[in-house]
Amino acid sequence: MLILLALAQPAPANNEPVATALTAIHQRDLNCVAIFAIVASEQQRGIDSALRYPLLIERGRTYAGQTGERVMAETRQSREQVEAVILAAAARQQDKVKEGAEPADVVATEMQTCLPLLDAALPPKPKPSLNQCAGMMQLAYEQVYHREKLSKMAQDLKTLAFVLDNRAREKMRAEGISGSESDIILTQTREEMKALEQNPGLEPTLDIDHCFALAAPKKKEQNFEH
Repeated sequence: MLILLALAQPAPANNEPVATALTAIHQRDLNCVAIFAIVASEQQRGIDSALRYPLLIERGRTYAGQTGERVMAETRQSREQVEAVILAAAARQQDKVKEGAEPADVVATEMQTCLPLLDAALPPKPKPSLNQCAGMMQLAYEQVYHREKLSKMAQDLKTLAFVLDNRAREKMRAEGISGSESDIILTQTREEMKALEQNPGLEPTLDIDHCFALAAPKKKEQNFEH
């Protein structure tokens, strides 16, 4: 397939560098792009084995973009050629499952190699607390509502904010904090989150994907720190 794609490319001008073959490092990194895409898709579908890993929706997408651009720059291969390598890597993982391997075991083996590469390229953001997530999601809802009124996104954010607020209150109640004290704490936390949004240089950006994990159905929560 790569040969056919290469043949389909126009011949380079004399002053243009010729595309070179992928190195073992390029192949490894593009294989990790495929693995992250598989895990991110399973996380979105709520598959338990995938939810054991850090959420990859945002970081995986960023890693894929950076890796693809780097490989194209270093090899002069086209975007279509690089994408074909990624699709072939994903197909190889599917073939392993068809041959009888457990899907979770296939992913686990690859993630031992790929997660350290991801952490080195894109260090994970600090995880917000449950109270911070409640405040962040409420602010996100208010911003979208102000712009779009009760759009689908606004309704989804409103639901997530409600779930996180309830869980934050449940947690504080279990710790012996009264309802009025919880009101004060959540209001203060929301104001702190608002200040961070207005002054992003004050603190590192928080991992908002973790908030979606904390708002997941109860049976999923055991896979995440609260």
